[in-house]
Amino acid sequence: MYVYDEYDQRIIEDRVKQFRDQTRRYLAGELSEEEFRPLRLQNGLYIQRFAPMLRVAVPYGQLNATQVRTLAKIARDYDKGYAHISTRQNVQYNWPALEDIPDILAELATVQMHAIQTSGNCLRNTTTDQFAGVAADEIIDPRPWCEIVRQWTTFHPEFAYLPRKFKIAINGSQEDRAAIEVHDIGLEPVRNAAGELGFRVLVGGGLGRTPVVGSFINEFLPWQDLISYLDAILRVYNRYGRRDNKYKARIKILVKALTPEVFAEKVEAEMVHLRGGDTTLTEAEVQRVSRHFVDPEYLALENIDYAAQDAETPGFARWRSRNTRAHKRPGYVAVTLSLKPTGVAPGDLTDKQLDAVADLAERYSFGFLRTSHEQNIILADVEQRQLHALWMELRESGFATPNIGLLTDIICCPGGDYCSLANAKSIPIAESIQRRFDDLDYLFDIGEIDLNISGCMNACGHHHVGHIGILGVDKKGEEFYQVSLGGNAARGASLGKILGPSFAQDAMADVIEKLIAVYVEQRTEEERFIDTYQRIGIDPFKERVYAANH
Repeated sequence: MYVYDEYDQRIIEDRVKQFRDQTRRYLAGELSEEEFRPLRLQNGLYIQRFAPMLRVAVPYGQLNATQVRTLAKIARDYDKGYAHISTRQNVQYNWPALEDIPDILAELATVQMHAIQTSGNCLRNTTTDQFAGVAADEIIDPRPWCEIVRQWTTFHPEFAYLPRKFKIAINGSQEDRAAIEVHDIGLEPVRNAAGELGFRVLVGGGLGRTPVVGSFINEFLPWQDLISYLDAILRVYNRYGRRDNKYKARIKILVKALTPEVFAEKVEAEMVHLRGGDTTLTEAEVQRVSRHFVDPEYLALENIDYAAQDAETPGFARWRSRNTRAHKRPGYVAVTLSLKPTGVAPGDLTDKQLDAVADLAERYSFGFLRTSHEQNIILADVEQRQLHALWMELRESGFATPNIGLLTDIICCPGGDYCSLANAKSIPIAESIQRRFDDLDYLFDIGEIDLNISGCMNACGHHHVGHIGILGVDKKGEEFYQVSLGGNAARGASLGKILGPSFAQDAMADVIEKLIAVYVEQRTEEERFIDTYQRIGIDPFKERVYAANH
């Protein structure tokens, strides 16, 4: 995990002092709302429906136990006793008072945390696979590259006023768990015939009002040119991106308008000025950053045969099958803590749970943990021989729901309960579906389904890439919900197709039940929901759902 040097720490502390004075002047009436707005956005502060919302940066989802305890303290002292994990692996507080924000930022700075570039038209948090560094299918550890990108983007003057917000994701494994194809820039490692490392570069993906699956514009970028090439992409975007209409300002609109081929040509034209220059990466620089991401002191262990324990404890077996993942080292496993028990807003956890997570990380995972864009928490380095003891503790803390990857592991934005942009509430819809599908045997039978919910077209809940996506819409002042099918955020990403007319809130659990019934009737033995949908198409689902309405 990256550790600040004196220069990093001074930057963060200076920013806190600066914002403290800016907040003081705003509260004293010396700054107008219009003047204060860009200043607060630069520090992760939004004005929501009922209170400010502070978004705290968690670079590529990495946290240590000390940082998590600080997050718990902030939730306790300045909020209503809980925090929320966002789909960019960040942490959000929904109820801080504006006058307390400088104190919160000061506390974050003591543990090498901040809220810089978590909002506004800038380069946002670079995200990656929550199993980075431990995944059995990993090609390279993407975290050093994420950190290199983070250091390049932080306070970069040329990118402080982009046409719109900008998001980068880096995948390091054979399976794409970072959803790179729906990011402004997506990167994944490749090796050429000589075995040399490079990156495939994708540009122009994104969700929101105009969802687009991005285009790969470079099949092999030498690693030395990574920052130069990203710089070139941003230069082209800054030069040609629209600023007259925020709905047409994202890079995906520009790439589509120019075509990916022409966009790539313009990037290459910029590279003429950049290749071999100051932004060229060196082996020494990559090593400097990589030293922060060495393996912990793993023990020499053997993999455990769980057959007897599974037979004796079916609940443990079920949890283990869904909430653990193969590790690169024998005798270890990565464990996902579910933040999706029924009756809790997806991604929320209390201050007491944050403290408990910190304790668990210290006892079971070398003091570190990760957040995921699916809004869960991961202990990446758990000894298999300690797995049963961990499961017992997770049950006590409320983290042992065995639903990772299943229908009730719902990605869900805060929606109309908090967000001033939302057209409709998201959290009650998630809860109604979780309550309808509370039979674990049935959940396991129907298998893996990504269900994503957004309260508005900004798509913070990634509804476009859910196998089942739900979007809140406003119909003459009333909340309705549009359903889409067939989205997929993994490799070969696809965008969902709208099923048909929207539904009232109280109908949503019934609608999902009918969709699942069609799948269960039509599936073959090996098919997941998305596989069945791709084989039979949308019509059988549409006929079942709307049959009673005709």
